Amino acid sequence: MTEPTVPPSPSVTNPAATDPTGPTSSSPAVTSPTVTSPAVISGTDSVATVRSFLDALSRLDTDTALALLAEDVVYQNVSLPKAHGKPAVAKQLALFGRYCTGFQAINHRIVGDGDTVLTERTDIIEIGRVRSEFWVCGTFEVRDGKIVLWRDYFDWANLLAGAAKGAGRAVAGLVQGLRRR
Repeated sequence: MTEPTVPPSPSVTNPAATDPTGPTSSSPAVTSPTVTSPAVISGTDSVATVRSFLDALSRLDTDTALALLAEDVVYQNVSLPKAHGKPAVAKQLALFGRYCTGFQAINHRIVGDGDTVLTERTDIIEIGRVRSEFWVCGTFEVRDGKIVLWRDYFDWANLLAGAAKGAGRAVAGLVQGLRRR
């Protein structure tokens, strides 16, 4: 007995990957080629959860961001210590909310495969007049609609260069303001 032949499912692609103007934050999720598989459906839901989480952070709405985290969440900026559990992550987000005057996560690519979501993005953090932009890759794992793992990877040199540029722009703006007086 032979197995029935199943035609290949269409692939969902990310137009930003081939768009000469570059990626945008509204780029659709890239999923695996089998559109009807449970992993893709789950992955799509997981991508929506991660998008909602990053959107909440962009509004500096830490309460909504925390509501999307599981009680046993693990958060880590790789090379720094892990935060285990929602209370520990809440402490870190409280510092974020206290010092940041603005935040934006620009997703260049966001890919879901089952409950795992990968992001390639530019994070923009504003503290007062200083605006720092730096590259980040994130790994998220989602279980029952809640994030159980949030791990970000970044290059310290890129982070420090972004902070230096932001500080330089802030100082230049202050100097211009003083010259106008």
